[in-house]
Amino acid sequence: MNLPKHLLPTTVVGSYPQPEWLVDRAMLSKSVPRTRMHAMWRLPAEHLEEAQDDATIVAIRDMERAGIDIVTDGEIRRESYSNRFATALDGIDADNPAMITARTGNTKTPVPRVVGPVKRTGPVELHDMQFLRKNTDRAAKITLPGPFTMSQQARNEFYKDDEELAMAFAAAVNAEARDLEKAGADVIQLDEPWVRNNPELAKRYAVKAINRALEGITVPTVVHLCFGYAAVVPGSTKPAGYSFLGELDDTVADQISIEAAQPKLDLGVLKDLSSKKIMLGVLDLGDGAIEPVSVVADRIRNGLKHVPAERLVVAPDCGMKYMPRHVAFGKLKAMCDAAALVRKEIG
Repeated sequence: MNLPKHLLPTTVVGSYPQPEWLVDRAMLSKSVPRTRMHAMWRLPAEHLEEAQDDATIVAIRDMERAGIDIVTDGEIRRESYSNRFATALDGIDADNPAMITARTGNTKTPVPRVVGPVKRTGPVELHDMQFLRKNTDRAAKITLPGPFTMSQQARNEFYKDDEELAMAFAAAVNAEARDLEKAGADVIQLDEPWVRNNPELAKRYAVKAINRALEGITVPTVVHLCFGYAAVVPGSTKPAGYSFLGELDDTVADQISIEAAQPKLDLGVLKDLSSKKIMLGVLDLGDGAIEPVSVVADRIRNGLKHVPAERLVVAPDCGMKYMPRHVAFGKLKAMCDAAALVRKEIG
């Protein structure tokens, strides 16, 4: 599978809304789980995989119908972007969690405890990638939680420091990424929202951990940053700039994905990422309305003032799992129509 040749290709950050018949969306809406949340699934274990397969096909078809060039599996099988992979590793105790302060700073969140050497003993998302590859002829992207973020979402009770833990997670992510590439992934993305949350620690070893996680990967790679899901972190609390961004120019990742629409990010910061493609967030997921094509097109044009068209990928701000599905679809359709409009303007 080849990536799209045209300028301003469209993609998603990763997740798409899971249907109400599959998950208890009211339960899902209360948190971004770090430990497992088995009670979220509405189906008994013996029917769950088939139901997840069916819902994944719905998500893929929605993205295709909207016009997305580089699709994902919608992360339909996950309770959160990170917990499925993190809790599948050896050395992790997710059944007896520790409590840490949440990223928003005002609540306590149960997190896995690291009680031994972190090791990947087998594939976690391989079936997801194989299923996606089998069910779309478009370019396909798969996402993995980043090693820095996973190290911040666990209580370290084994390694001498957080850096050693992050590097152990990085080795596990790398082993997984290599299998995903073999299974047909055209793009592999690491989700690293916590580098913004703890920039001082990130400055010490996040780039090193990300580079270890992506070592030897030959398909295009992305690092995604955001300020948190709009459903969990309101726009009024989001800063207008990233505290850890320019440093990512030193990663081996080809693309950096940033949330720009909801926080009204000053895109002047993109000059610090001159060696990268930019996956620019142009859909405000805190806005329950479907933006007009003209509004999204203006956000893309604004991006083009700072980044040449051959280095710009068009995307939502963040994952869409917390949105109503008809809104998510409408927003993606508006985004794809806007990208087509701007593409025509620039020839």
